Amino acid sequence: MDLPPLLDLAMVRELYGAGGWTPAALLTALGKRIDGGDPAAFITRAPALSLATQIDALLARAPVSNSLPLWGVPFAVKDNIDVAGMPTTCACPAFGRLAERDAACVAALVAAGAIVIGKTNLDQFATGLNGTRSPYGAPRSVFSAEHISGGSSSGSAVAVASGCAAFALGTDTAGSGRVPAAFNNIVGIKPTPGLVRTAGLVPACRSLDCISIFTLSVADGAAVRRLIEGYDPADSYARQIAPRALPAASLKVGVLAAEDRDFCGSDDNARLYELAIEQLGAEPIEIDFAPFREVAALLYEGPWVAERLAAFEDTGLAATDLDPAVRTIVSQARGYSAVDAFRGAYRLEELRAQCAAQWQRMDVLLLPTAPRLYTVAQMLADPIRLNSKLGLYTNFFNLLGLAGIAVPAGFAADGLPFGVTLAAPGGTDEALVPLADRLHRAAQSGSGPDRGYVPATVEILPAGPERLEIAVVGAHLSGMAMNHELVALGSEWVGAARTLPDYRLFLLPGTVPPKPGLVQAPGHAGPGIEVEVWSLPVAAFGTFVSRIPSPLGIGKIVLADGSHVSGFLCEAWAVDGAREITAFGGWRAFLAKRTLPAGG
Repeated sequence: MDLPPLLDLAMVRELYGAGGWTPAALLTALGKRIDGGDPAAFITRAPALSLATQIDALLARAPVSNSLPLWGVPFAVKDNIDVAGMPTTCACPAFGRLAERDAACVAALVAAGAIVIGKTNLDQFATGLNGTRSPYGAPRSVFSAEHISGGSSSGSAVAVASGCAAFALGTDTAGSGRVPAAFNNIVGIKPTPGLVRTAGLVPACRSLDCISIFTLSVADGAAVRRLIEGYDPADSYARQIAPRALPAASLKVGVLAAEDRDFCGSDDNARLYELAIEQLGAEPIEIDFAPFREVAALLYEGPWVAERLAAFEDTGLAATDLDPAVRTIVSQARGYSAVDAFRGAYRLEELRAQCAAQWQRMDVLLLPTAPRLYTVAQMLADPIRLNSKLGLYTNFFNLLGLAGIAVPAGFAADGLPFGVTLAAPGGTDEALVPLADRLHRAAQSGSGPDRGYVPATVEILPAGPERLEIAVVGAHLSGMAMNHELVALGSEWVGAARTLPDYRLFLLPGTVPPKPGLVQAPGHAGPGIEVEVWSLPVAAFGTFVSRIPSPLGIGKIVLADGSHVSGFLCEAWAVDGAREITAFGGWRAFLAKRTLPAGG
């Protein structure tokens, strides 16, 4: 079976299921595709050793391809989101630093079987909606080498639309997860703020930032979102978002009145927006867009611009380290006072009430994702004004706590893509899925450059369990130093257990607090190791895994009764020369009978 020009989750499963492809073969083929693609799409490629390590870890944990929801699925990560062992640059070389651990969202996806193939380009520090503000180059729309890719998640959108990844993570503060989707004819998922964990994301505007998802279909985007969402008590901006339904019948759709429809001179895009309204098949209601437009203006023309300065003013960067357009935007922050910040907050609440009055008249809001697609030359000639135009219909979402899904909506006569976005109040992330899927199918515009692509159905992933069991062996045992991490995430004690005899336990040197390392040694005849099994909410699993330091990881442990449970295992290299404590039968027994030397 040949490698298809685009990849979605079902295609990856089919490649593996057919028997002719392995993760190693797929990643090798994708590496060649990336080599021949847009040279500005990726900032850092996962090195061969990293890919091999990821594959080995996957096969050791889950040798069967259908055993994990994202088994062997290649994905890309925007380079302001941490991936362990890879640099995070935010498209600013002077800022670059090696990430020590995966961001919470990345950890959750890796735990589901996905493989990171690289870090993608972006408008520097996620400041921009166009994709040209990077020293690593300006990615282009997959439809034209002359036109912008959209930003700030430029490389992530291009990676998916060019078939280099099955999905990609971006971020979205002002539209960065939606505008690039429109300009590359793919889907962009922008969750309700606080729904998806942001630990490990370098902030642009910390109070507004969202992790976003780029996919070929709404179904795939929803499937990935479900795996990375969840409350994180360690994140002060995480929220426990209650799911919110939309009416099953008599849906009222807010649309722009004629005087608010600004397509920057593109009559074709105006026509495509009108067509999308018809295709949704619901009652359209013209709304007063003025309060939404003023909220949008607050983000870049009000005191919120100062939050971008707060995000990196302590990094020690010089003004010359910044892209000129980014430097211009951030320099405006110094002109705002604390008084201005309060006045802006007061005005936002006034506008929020006015927007709420419009929400009383509608259930969802259907908007153009962006007015039009500009060329790189046009953007470079007028970077600030044209960038503001791109955010006309996106900038207000996070200030108002909305959920959104951007989908393809057809093509202009010149062959360039157009997209629309469905918005609804926070918590409607799941409720928007079938509506967005309906719009995408009705447009019959495919995904990426493939106009014949048929989106996967929204039932692509079955609902998973609400809780997962995990075995802990050391500092996370009840009463131990790190047990509070489990408790804070809503975990519940299931019971004590013991491993098979072929497990060995070692005291890891230099760990604080002291930790043991559990290693499986087939054929070893030991007493078995005491563990505790805890029940962890699925939504919190990624958060928990992201906090596990090397050389520890999560794998399958076989208990004495023959059952298998996920639990803490240690890399074998880390116990070379370490003190073996297997004979004690467990960490608790070792601590009870021995005094640890100073320093652990």
